[in-house]
Amino acid sequence: MTTNESIQYDCFRGCVVTHEEGTGETRCTYRAGCCKLGDYNWLKDANDGTFRNLFEVRFKNTRKGFYINDSSQNVRLGDLVVVEATTGQDLGIVTLEGPIVGRQMRSRGVDPETAQFKKIYRKARQSDIEKWQEAIAREQDTMIKARRIAAEMGLEMKIGDVEFQGDGSKAIFYYIADGRVDFRQLIKVFAEEFRIRIEMKQIGARQEAGLIGGLGICGRELCCANYISSFQSISTAAARCQDLSLNPQKLAGQCGKLKCCLNYEVATYLDAQSHIPKVSGPLEFEDGLAWLRKTDILREVMYFSYDKTSDADLYALDAAEVWDILEMNRNGEKPESLRTEPEPNIPEFVTAVGDDSISRFDAPKRKRSRGGKSRSKSRGAKEGAQAAPAAQGGKEARPAQKEARPAQNGDKAQASGEQRNGNGRNRGRGGRNRGRGGNGNGNGNGGQKPQANKSSE
Repeated sequence: MTTNESIQYDCFRGCVVTHEEGTGETRCTYRAGCCKLGDYNWLKDANDGTFRNLFEVRFKNTRKGFYINDSSQNVRLGDLVVVEATTGQDLGIVTLEGPIVGRQMRSRGVDPETAQFKKIYRKARQSDIEKWQEAIAREQDTMIKARRIAAEMGLEMKIGDVEFQGDGSKAIFYYIADGRVDFRQLIKVFAEEFRIRIEMKQIGARQEAGLIGGLGICGRELCCANYISSFQSISTAAARCQDLSLNPQKLAGQCGKLKCCLNYEVATYLDAQSHIPKVSGPLEFEDGLAWLRKTDILREVMYFSYDKTSDADLYALDAAEVWDILEMNRNGEKPESLRTEPEPNIPEFVTAVGDDSISRFDAPKRKRSRGGKSRSKSRGAKEGAQAAPAAQGGKEARPAQKEARPAQNGDKAQASGEQRNGNGRNRGRGGRNRGRGGNGNGNGNGGQKPQANKSSE
């Protein structure tokens, strides 16, 4: 007997909710691949007995916490547990256990010896899960009403998300504001409207983009919604050191701030710039002064021109050569000319994509050949088969006449033609039947036409 089920994927909490229509039962299971900003347990099989009773419990979005299990229940990874909250009880999913928990606490600055951990009461019962799902179903409508109320009160803030507590007695309102907001009156209105405890939590524009998610200009999922959990400060200096155009439309992400990916290659560019000399003035040559026009940082190539205001004629110099020329200029020496400098050996990026044929791995097609027979015989048979339609006269006989004319230039050519006809005669008797009045050479009447032409000439 099968029952109809409706499956719902909750990526904000990293679980799969299944509702059975026949019994009305609600089941919730942990789905690690659906977690936003989930952590990979690379110490899964290295269980040394440490941090046995400490677990990482995750709630909606990026809200996590470390809890201690001092009960007799056996709690494992992926279990839904009821935990202690500031007011009431909350419900979350166990996402990490074992030695990796100690690593996570160390990265977040939590000392396991002095920290006060909240408790894990028990594993979630069926009644706890149903109450939790009822509270989750109210989040979207509550957020829409909260935005409308804040707009009617004229507050310069934006409600980004709403998260209900597991028992439904409390809700966290995540808001974004540029300045300080006095929301004391707003909390009173929210409490009267929704009949719950209210907690206001301010987040930045980057955190909002991580909560909402989306696709970046690169075509991939936003880094803040995929794996970034702690945001670093980003300035325009990261764009300057990479020689990027200071265009706000290109440097800003969907959150309106500078893109987080600007910091990814800063260390590489700073290391490459350490090998490039700083040229404040022109290089002195015997035929004039050469001015620096542009620099390829990663390839360590500098381009100079004799014209200070033009990029028409640029001469490339390796960074090591520029160091030597600067040293010569300091000593009062001048190289002959920049025009006589050889081209620098620049490493080029080579890709094999699209260079080869897509069928290069296919097996080559082999030509079928009849065993025990020479190539001359097969060639004679082919010529005999081609000459058979020509023996029928009309338009098809004209190519045979053109091929026979070169044989009239000499006895040598005629002898080779007779030898070829002899090979065709030895092939078989098929040509005699195909041609009309043929002489067994596979050509039919086509063999008589060259003789008639010769006699007429």
